Formats: sequence, structure tokens, C-alpha cells
Amino acid sequence: MTENGNIISIRNLRKVYHVGDVDVEALRGVDLDVPRGEFLSIVGPSGSGKSTLFHILGGLTPPTSGTVEIDGVDLAHLSEAGRTKVRKEKVGFVFQKYNLLPTLSAGENIAIARHIAGKPPETDPWFKDALKMLGIHDRLDHKPRAMSGGEQQRVAIARGIVNHPAILLADEPTGNLDTANSDAVLALLRDLNERLGQTILMITHNPEAAEYGHRIFKMRDGHMVP
Repeated sequence: MTENGNIISIRNLRKVYHVGDVDVEALRGVDLDVPRGEFLSIVGPSGSGKSTLFHILGGLTPPTSGTVEIDGVDLAHLSEAGRTKVRKEKVGFVFQKYNLLPTLSAGENIAIARHIAGKPPETDPWFKDALKMLGIHDRLDHKPRAMSGGEQQRVAIARGIVNHPAILLADEPTGNLDTANSDAVLALLRDLNERLGQTILMITHNPEAAEYGHRIFKMRDGHMVP
């Protein structure tokens, strides 16, 4: 566990991208602590650094400097292989686009996440309850084309949590949904957080969606803002 019981602890996090002869500072000294079991909303305009922060937390890209601890592991000092291992074992992802494989059933799309993580196909008992909570326990044999957008996003959420990750990163999870389905997905994320204790970090442009979190972390120009 990270310091003071936080599942995420970030100190002076910086990320610089080299674009031709120009250095672009995407993150400029971000500090953030996330207690285990928190639902944190991250908001800010395009280009504020939200996605870069997620890419670093997800082990998709290394930071330029600073420390990024997830469940006691500092990603800043890991190799690419080490970050991949953390991504498989400690992080779940939910994206705006559901990213389901169209030729596979919902159950098979979820099973792939188990396979990639090197885990047996059998899921833990708690996951059956999670499928019921998500309302897709009786839809696992259906392929994405036979499911609504809201159902596909619920499958994507199930895939994101099937390996019981330390953190779930949700990047605009309601961006492709209508209001009714957006509200349903947000309520389900909050339910997963409250009933299963799942730590969730969610990027959103929607102020109403952000209110589903326990706390709102605002970003602008690579900084945290009040």
C-alpha cells in the first residue's frame, strides 16, 4: 500500500512530449493522493493533461519525472515490461468507445481480459454478483451487435473489473451514451464503488457526471487547479 493508506500517491509528476524541436509539457508537477475505495472524478478542458495522467497511471507511458505509486509500486522506476505487468495486475480500463470485439460474445470479450492477465477462465464468486449488479448476467451469449450501447458499456465495465484491479480508470465512459444510459452507467459505477469497494478514477467533461464521484480533481494546463 502507498503512504498513509492511499492506493495512489503522486508527487511532482511531470510529462514532457518532444514534438519535432518543441517540448510540450503535458503535466507540470501534479500531486495527488487517492485513498483506497474512493470514486474520484477528474475534470478539465481538452489539453489539460487528464488523458496523459491516465496513460501514466495505466502504465501506457512513463513519466518524465516524479513518482507514481499504485498499490505500493512506483511506476516511474519500472521498465516497459514492468509497467505492462502492473497494467495487467492492478489496472482496469473503461473507455468512451466500448472496444468490444464484434465477432465474440459478451462473455468471450470478458474472458479475453482473464487470458491476457494470465489468469484461469474461472472467475471468483464475487464477479457473478457483479454481473447481476451490471444487469448483463443473462446477456453473456450475445454479441455486441445484438446489444444496446448501454449494455455494451456494461460489458466493458465487467471486462475492466474481472481481474479485480486495484484501480479502475474510466475515460469518458458515458461519452457515447444518451442521457438515460449515461445515468444508468454512472449509477452502476457508484454501486461498484460502494458495494465492492472498487477504487475508480473517471475522466469526464460532464459536470453532472462528475458529481457521482466522492471528490472532483480539476486540471488545467497540466496543473491541478482549485
